[in-house]
Amino acid sequence: MTPPPTSAVSTAQEQEAWRWLLQRHAPDQTLDEPAFERWLTADPRHPQLYAKAEAVWMLSAAPAARLAQEESAALAGYLARMDAPRRTPRRHRAPAWSLATAACLLLALWTGGWWQPEHWLGDLRADYVSAPGEVRELTLADGSQLVLDGDSALAVHFDAQQRQIELLRGAASFKVVRNGLPFVVRAEAGEARVLGTEFEVRRLPRETYVTVASGQVAVRAGEGADLPQAVLHAGQRVAFEGGRLGTPEAVDSNAALAWRQGWLAFYQAPLGEVLERLGDYYPGRILLLDAELAARRVTVSFPSTDPHAALNSLQAVLGFRQRELFGRLIVVH
Repeated sequence: MTPPPTSAVSTAQEQEAWRWLLQRHAPDQTLDEPAFERWLTADPRHPQLYAKAEAVWMLSAAPAARLAQEESAALAGYLARMDAPRRTPRRHRAPAWSLATAACLLLALWTGGWWQPEHWLGDLRADYVSAPGEVRELTLADGSQLVLDGDSALAVHFDAQQRQIELLRGAASFKVVRNGLPFVVRAEAGEARVLGTEFEVRRLPRETYVTVASGQVAVRAGEGADLPQAVLHAGQRVAFEGGRLGTPEAVDSNAALAWRQGWLAFYQAPLGEVLERLGDYYPGRILLLDAELAARRVTVSFPSTDPHAALNSLQAVLGFRQRELFGRLIVVH
């Protein structure tokens, strides 16, 4: 019996529509027209699903290509594993996936919320994880308190010699109890070392920031004792990246750590940085396509609980355009 058009659509049916779209648009794929026609006529919902996927793809070619470029390394491994079952034992060749193929596939995965390879791997090692938009308050075994920002993860390693935290992604603030043991937070190759203080470590794609609210924190851009280090005091922050340590600068630590109370505050910050932070509270990806727009500086504060309202406020001031796809991808341009 043919189901009525109003019947609920399954995830498998949506994925099948994207699979047919992939075969039609990718130059290195061949569309089986008879099989495609059979699929279209097998269920009255199939033409609607395909038309929806086609419309999204036609409107979103640029953001999909951008996603493919940004995720190229993870995507290469993913596609290689997908292609492996097709290979015969006597023929070993690398899969010839084009950018169009990658872009189409990634758009399907992103809008469905399925493509987060860096999260999958990191979370396997994490002791604490927060979802996008979730701020978690935790007390560690030594009594120290931490607040985990949205879409963040960390691992805890305490022993008789020291207390060590590994920040896998995102950000966390710490209020450290003094007990005579060093308290070390590692992110990338760098570390922040204290005995008792209140500070934040924020790991971004390009660099990591350490911000101090009270006390002192020694920051080193790597693990070698001969590497330069900076000692930060309350109201200072420093960035490190790739073994290089920046110059400490003054910062409003109350504004920088306002996210713990549900607010995001920025002073003369590039829009790209603002949207990157806002993405920690959106259950998907916010993608900014315009480099000139990304560099525009704004001074703004808003609740972190409603990223859509924040985006609308920024749009009213800056006049950019935005488009949301499936509640998983917002394209700003």
